[in-house]
Amino acid sequence: MFNAIKEIFCYREMLRNMVRKDLRTRYKGSFLGFLWTFINPLLQLLVYTAIFSTIMRINIDKFSMFLFVALLPWIFFSTSIQASTSIIISNKELVKKIYFPRVVLPISVVVSNLMNLIFGFAIVFPALIITGIGITSAIIYLPLAILVAFVMTLAISLLLAGLNVYFRDLEHIVSIAIMAWFYFTPIVYPIEMIPEKFVRLFSLNPVTPIVLAFRDILYYGKAPNFAMLGVSLLTGLLMLIFGYIVFQLLQRNFAEEI
Repeated sequence: MFNAIKEIFCYREMLRNMVRKDLRTRYKGSFLGFLWTFINPLLQLLVYTAIFSTIMRINIDKFSMFLFVALLPWIFFSTSIQASTSIIISNKELVKKIYFPRVVLPISVVVSNLMNLIFGFAIVFPALIITGIGITSAIIYLPLAILVAFVMTLAISLLLAGLNVYFRDLEHIVSIAIMAWFYFTPIVYPIEMIPEKFVRLFSLNPVTPIVLAFRDILYYGKAPNFAMLGVSLLTGLLMLIFGYIVFQLLQRNFAEEI
Protein backbone atom coordinates (compact mmCIF):
# COMPACT_ATOMS: atom_id res chain seq x y z
CA MET A 1 0.00 0.00 0.00
CA PHE A 2 2.93 2.32 0.75
CA ASN A 3 4.32 1.70 -2.75
CA ALA A 4 0.90 2.51 -4.21
CA ILE A 5 0.78 5.85 -2.39
CA LYS A 6 4.34 6.57 -3.51
CA GLU A 7 3.49 5.84 -7.16
CA ILE A 8 0.37 8.00 -7.05
CA PHE A 9 2.47 10.78 -5.53
CA CYS A 10 4.90 10.51 -8.43
CA TYR A 11 1.97 11.03 -10.82
CA ARG A 12 0.45 13.83 -8.76
CA GLU A 13 0.92 16.32 -11.61
CA MET A 14 -1.15 14.10 -13.91
CA LEU A 15 -3.81 13.80 -11.22
CA ARG A 16 -3.82 17.58 -10.73
CA ASN A 17 -4.16 18.17 -14.48
CA MET A 18 -7.03 15.70 -14.80
CA VAL A 19 -8.92 17.35 -11.94
CA ARG A 20 -8.28 20.79 -13.42
CA LYS A 21 -9.41 19.61 -16.85
CA ASP A 22 -12.61 18.13 -15.45
CA LEU A 23 -13.45 21.31 -13.56
CA ARG A 24 -12.77 23.46 -16.61
CA THR A 25 -14.63 21.34 -19.17
CA ARG A 26 -17.65 20.43 -17.05
CA TYR A 27 -19.49 23.56 -18.18
CA LYS A 28 -17.43 24.28 -21.29
CA GLY A 29 -19.41 26.13 -23.94
CA SER A 30 -22.00 27.46 -21.50
CA PHE A 31 -22.37 31.23 -21.13
CA LEU A 32 -21.79 31.27 -17.36
CA GLY A 33 -19.12 28.57 -17.43
CA PHE A 34 -17.52 27.78 -14.07
CA LEU A 35 -20.08 29.95 -12.26
CA TRP A 36 -22.51 27.05 -12.61
CA THR A 37 -20.54 25.36 -9.83
CA PHE A 38 -22.07 27.96 -7.49
CA ILE A 39 -25.34 28.56 -9.32
CA ASN A 40 -26.43 24.91 -9.24
CA PRO A 41 -26.52 24.58 -5.43
CA LEU A 42 -28.06 28.07 -5.16
CA LEU A 43 -30.88 27.15 -7.54
CA GLN A 44 -31.41 23.86 -5.70
CA LEU A 45 -31.71 25.74 -2.42
CA LEU A 46 -34.25 28.16 -3.91
CA VAL A 47 -36.33 25.31 -5.36
CA TYR A 48 -36.36 23.36 -2.08
CA THR A 49 -37.29 26.50 -0.18
CA ALA A 50 -40.19 27.23 -2.54
CA ILE A 51 -41.52 23.67 -2.58
CA PHE A 52 -41.18 22.76 1.07
CA SER A 53 -42.32 26.09 2.46
CA THR A 54 -45.44 26.48 0.33
CA ILE A 55 -46.48 23.22 -1.33
CA MET A 56 -45.15 20.21 0.59
CA ARG A 57 -45.19 21.55 4.13
CA ILE A 58 -43.23 19.30 6.49
CA ASN A 59 -43.21 19.82 10.23
CA ILE A 60 -39.47 20.47 10.48
CA ASP A 61 -38.19 23.96 11.14
CA LYS A 62 -36.40 25.41 8.09
CA PHE A 63 -36.84 22.14 6.24
CA SER A 64 -35.17 23.44 3.07
CA MET A 65 -31.87 23.74 4.97
CA PHE A 66 -32.49 20.46 6.80
CA LEU A 67 -32.66 18.84 3.37
CA PHE A 68 -29.97 20.86 1.66
CA VAL A 69 -27.14 20.17 4.12
CA ALA A 70 -27.83 16.44 3.78
CA LEU A 71 -27.93 16.64 -0.01
CA LEU A 72 -24.40 18.06 -0.13
CA PRO A 73 -22.59 14.81 0.82
CA TRP A 74 -25.15 12.74 -1.10
CA ILE A 75 -24.55 14.62 -4.36
CA PHE A 76 -20.80 14.25 -3.85
CA PHE A 77 -21.18 10.53 -3.20
CA SER A 78 -23.66 9.69 -5.97
CA THR A 79 -22.03 11.75 -8.74
CA SER A 80 -18.59 10.34 -7.87
CA ILE A 81 -19.84 6.76 -7.85
CA GLN A 82 -21.66 7.06 -11.16
CA ALA A 83 -18.83 8.86 -12.94
CA SER A 84 -16.13 6.55 -11.54
CA THR A 85 -17.95 3.41 -12.67
CA SER A 86 -17.45 4.27 -16.33
CA ILE A 87 -14.19 6.24 -16.07
CA ILE A 88 -11.91 3.46 -17.35
CA ILE A 89 -14.10 2.76 -20.37
CA SER A 90 -14.45 6.44 -21.24
CA ASN A 91 -10.64 6.81 -21.16
CA LYS A 92 -9.87 3.60 -23.02
CA GLU A 93 -7.59 5.29 -25.58
CA LEU A 94 -5.46 6.75 -22.81
CA VAL A 95 -5.34 3.40 -21.00
CA LYS A 96 -4.22 1.59 -24.16
CA LYS A 97 -1.56 4.06 -25.25
CA ILE A 98 0.50 5.05 -22.23
CA TYR A 99 1.46 3.70 -18.85
CA PHE A 100 0.30 5.41 -15.70
CA PRO A 101 -1.30 4.13 -12.50
CA ARG A 102 -4.87 3.41 -13.67
CA VAL A 103 -6.05 4.19 -10.17
CA VAL A 104 -5.42 7.86 -10.96
CA LEU A 105 -8.58 7.90 -13.11
CA PRO A 106 -11.17 7.13 -10.40
CA ILE A 107 -9.20 9.20 -7.90
CA SER A 108 -9.39 12.21 -10.23
CA VAL A 109 -13.17 11.84 -10.45
CA VAL A 110 -13.61 11.75 -6.69
CA VAL A 111 -11.21 14.65 -6.10
CA SER A 112 -12.97 16.73 -8.77
CA ASN A 113 -16.34 16.16 -7.11
CA LEU A 114 -14.76 16.88 -3.74
CA MET A 115 -13.78 20.30 -5.08
CA ASN A 116 -17.39 20.88 -6.14
CA LEU A 117 -18.53 19.88 -2.66
CA ILE A 118 -16.17 22.42 -1.13
CA PHE A 119 -17.29 25.12 -3.57
CA GLY A 120 -20.87 24.37 -2.52
CA PHE A 121 -20.13 25.68 0.96
CA ALA A 122 -19.89 29.14 -0.59
CA ILE A 123 -23.68 28.88 -0.92
CA VAL A 124 -24.40 26.87 2.23
CA PHE A 125 -22.64 29.09 4.77
CA PRO A 126 -24.40 32.33 3.74
CA ALA A 127 -27.70 30.41 3.54
CA LEU A 128 -27.27 29.17 7.10
CA ILE A 129 -26.75 32.73 8.29
CA ILE A 130 -29.62 34.20 6.25
CA THR A 131 -32.11 31.55 7.43
CA GLY A 132 -31.18 32.19 11.05
CA ILE A 133 -29.60 28.80 11.70
CA GLY A 134 -26.15 30.31 11.89
CA ILE A 135 -22.71 28.74 12.06
CA THR A 136 -21.57 27.37 15.40
CA SER A 137 -18.26 26.17 16.77
CA ALA A 138 -19.27 22.68 15.61
CA ILE A 139 -17.99 23.74 12.19
CA ILE A 140 -14.51 22.63 13.31
CA TYR A 141 -15.71 19.03 12.89
CA LEU A 142 -16.68 19.54 9.25
CA PRO A 143 -13.25 18.52 7.84
CA LEU A 144 -13.60 15.19 9.67
CA ALA A 145 -17.01 14.57 8.09
CA ILE A 146 -15.62 15.49 4.67
CA LEU A 147 -12.66 13.13 5.18
CA VAL A 148 -14.98 10.22 6.03
CA ALA A 149 -17.12 11.02 2.99
CA PHE A 150 -14.04 11.13 0.75
CA VAL A 151 -12.58 7.84 2.01
CA MET A 152 -15.88 5.96 1.73
CA THR A 153 -16.65 7.36 -1.72
CA LEU A 154 -13.16 6.61 -3.05
CA ALA A 155 -13.30 3.05 -1.72
CA ILE A 156 -16.55 2.25 -3.52
CA SER A 157 -15.44 4.14 -6.64
CA LEU A 158 -12.26 2.08 -7.01
CA LEU A 159 -14.15 -1.18 -6.70
CA LEU A 160 -16.85 -0.25 -9.21
CA ALA A 161 -14.40 1.32 -11.69
CA GLY A 162 -12.43 -1.94 -11.90
CA LEU A 163 -15.42 -4.27 -12.02
CA ASN A 164 -17.23 -2.30 -14.73
CA VAL A 165 -14.49 -3.06 -17.24
CA TYR A 166 -15.45 -6.74 -17.06
CA PHE A 167 -19.16 -6.40 -16.31
CA ARG A 168 -20.50 -3.57 -18.48
CA ASP A 169 -24.04 -3.95 -17.13
CA LEU A 170 -22.73 -2.73 -13.79
CA GLU A 171 -22.89 0.88 -14.98
CA HIS A 172 -26.65 0.61 -15.53
CA ILE A 173 -27.18 -1.34 -12.31
CA VAL A 174 -25.38 1.38 -10.35
CA SER A 175 -27.62 4.09 -11.85
CA ILE A 176 -30.71 2.23 -10.67
CA ALA A 177 -29.19 1.37 -7.30
CA ILE A 178 -28.33 5.02 -6.68
CA MET A 179 -31.99 5.99 -7.05
CA ALA A 180 -33.07 3.39 -4.50
CA TRP A 181 -30.10 4.17 -2.26
CA PHE A 182 -31.26 7.79 -1.99
CA TYR A 183 -34.51 6.79 -0.29
CA PHE A 184 -32.75 4.37 2.05
CA THR A 185 -30.62 7.26 3.31
CA PRO A 186 -32.14 9.74 5.83
CA ILE A 187 -31.92 12.77 3.55
CA VAL A 188 -35.54 13.90 3.08
CA TYR A 189 -36.58 12.59 6.48
CA PRO A 190 -35.05 12.51 9.98
CA ILE A 191 -33.63 9.21 11.17
CA GLU A 192 -36.15 9.27 14.03
CA MET A 193 -38.89 8.50 11.50
CA ILE A 194 -37.41 5.07 10.77
CA PRO A 195 -39.29 2.29 12.61
CA GLU A 196 -37.18 0.88 15.41
CA LYS A 197 -37.09 -2.60 13.90
CA PHE A 198 -35.43 -1.18 10.75
CA VAL A 199 -32.92 1.15 12.42
CA ARG A 200 -30.20 -1.50 12.51
CA LEU A 201 -30.75 -2.21 8.80
CA PHE A 202 -30.51 1.48 7.91
CA SER A 203 -27.37 1.83 10.01
CA LEU A 204 -25.63 -0.58 7.61
CA ASN A 205 -25.92 2.09 4.93
CA PRO A 206 -22.37 3.54 4.69
CA VAL A 207 -23.73 6.96 3.69
CA THR A 208 -26.02 7.32 6.72
CA PRO A 209 -23.30 8.31 9.27
CA ILE A 210 -21.92 10.85 6.80
CA VAL A 211 -25.30 12.48 6.12
CA LEU A 212 -26.10 12.59 9.83
CA ALA A 213 -22.70 14.14 10.60
CA PHE A 214 -23.20 16.90 8.03
CA ARG A 215 -26.68 17.57 9.40
CA ASP A 216 -25.48 17.64 13.02
CA ILE A 217 -22.67 20.05 12.22
CA LEU A 218 -24.43 22.40 9.80
CA TYR A 219 -28.12 22.24 10.75
CA TYR A 220 -28.18 21.37 14.44
CA GLY A 221 -24.89 23.11 15.18
CA LYS A 222 -23.56 20.32 17.36
CA ALA A 223 -20.75 17.80 17.34
CA PRO A 224 -21.42 14.66 15.29
CA ASN A 225 -21.67 11.18 16.74
CA PHE A 226 -17.95 10.43 16.93
CA ALA A 227 -18.46 6.73 17.62
CA MET A 228 -20.59 6.32 14.50
CA LEU A 229 -18.28 8.51 12.44
CA GLY A 230 -15.21 6.66 13.71
CA VAL A 231 -16.66 3.28 12.76
CA SER A 232 -17.55 4.71 9.35
CA LEU A 233 -13.99 5.98 8.86
CA LEU A 234 -12.47 2.64 9.87
CA THR A 235 -14.88 0.78 7.61
CA GLY A 236 -14.07 3.16 4.78
CA LEU A 237 -10.32 2.63 5.19
CA LEU A 238 -10.73 -1.16 5.18
CA MET A 239 -12.96 -0.91 2.11
CA LEU A 240 -10.40 1.38 0.47
CA ILE A 241 -7.63 -1.16 0.96
CA PHE A 242 -9.87 -3.94 -0.34
CA GLY A 243 -11.05 -1.82 -3.29
CA TYR A 244 -7.48 -0.91 -4.22
CA ILE A 245 -6.33 -4.55 -4.09
CA VAL A 246 -9.23 -5.65 -6.30
CA PHE A 247 -8.59 -2.75 -8.69
CA GLN A 248 -4.90 -3.66 -8.97
CA LEU A 249 -5.75 -7.27 -9.74
CA LEU A 250 -8.29 -6.30 -12.37
CA GLN A 251 -6.24 -3.60 -14.08
CA ARG A 252 -3.75 -6.12 -15.47
CA ASN A 253 -6.10 -6.88 -18.37
CA PHE A 254 -7.80 -3.51 -18.76
CA ALA A 255 -6.20 -2.83 -22.14
CA GLU A 256 -7.40 -6.18 -23.54
CA GLU A 257 -10.92 -5.91 -22.10
CA ILE A 258 -11.69 -2.40 -23.31
